[in-house]
Amino acid sequence: MKYLTLAAGLLGASAAIAETPELTVYTYDSFVSDWGPGPQIEKAFEENCACDLKFVGMGDGAALLARLKLEGARSDADVVLGLDTGLIAAAKDTGLFTETAVSADYALPITWDDAVFAPYDWGYFAFVHNTDMTPPKNFKALGDSDVKIVIQDPRSSTPGLGLMMWVKDAYGDEAEAIWQGLADNVVTVTKGWSEAYGLFLEGEADMVLSYTTSPAYHIIAEEDESKAAAVFDEGHYMQVEVAGRLANSDQPELAEAFLNFMVSDAAQSILPTTNWMYPAVMPSGGLPKGFEALVKPENARLIPAEEVPTIRDAALQEWLGALSQ
Repeated sequence: MKYLTLAAGLLGASAAIAETPELTVYTYDSFVSDWGPGPQIEKAFEENCACDLKFVGMGDGAALLARLKLEGARSDADVVLGLDTGLIAAAKDTGLFTETAVSADYALPITWDDAVFAPYDWGYFAFVHNTDMTPPKNFKALGDSDVKIVIQDPRSSTPGLGLMMWVKDAYGDEAEAIWQGLADNVVTVTKGWSEAYGLFLEGEADMVLSYTTSPAYHIIAEEDESKAAAVFDEGHYMQVEVAGRLANSDQPELAEAFLNFMVSDAAQSILPTTNWMYPAVMPSGGLPKGFEALVKPENARLIPAEEVPTIRDAALQEWLGALSQ
């Protein structure tokens, strides 16, 4: 009898495990790293969802979209987290995403009215450097200098795409000449942000493409004030990171609940000191101490999402032509 009871108990436990819904979220590698927001977000969401939240990290933001295009409607993803305004139009063109009812009192510098994607954080792209150097004040000065930089590939990385659009937005028809001037400064082009920032920290370059908020990590987590973001005369290009749910998800209600959770105080209070970006919704406790020391660009740049695809194609050819010479 005791063996029958044990067997029944094991079967019951197996059934309970099988009935636990699983939510699969595709995101970028740094989000799910031990020091990223993924572990804390997962724990906080699972406390109330009665589900198993499964993050799948893959490269950088642009790599997420490439993976989705490859998988199509067969994708295991319920939610994609880590696209940005530079990829929204291309993501919608896949037909893989569906609308969301998420709304919030956003603290973004722009008005948000997209029906498909929900923003969860934002920031300004910038070149980060050690404070013992005087950085160039614009792209032309950078190209004329012997400063060595590490950047990311716009075909796989949202920061890389953001830099390309930054130069194009600031210089228009002169963008190709700017890239030709920068070619000798580029030490290497990485697939994603993590590799590039790691090379900078290892001393392989003087500056790295990152964010104005990146020094907050060193200030808060390491009590190190030796890193700063260079302020450029041309202004700084914005990034708004977004999440969206897949139309073919077999967990649509759970996916919607996750999107709502990402704009809740519980999630937004985690992001500043794990993803090191500005929260899309200001947490009830405000920004952590240390963020007040960050530079604040006076001129914000952002190309409307619907205009990006056409501009990106031309800008990519200029980028490839200049860096391949």
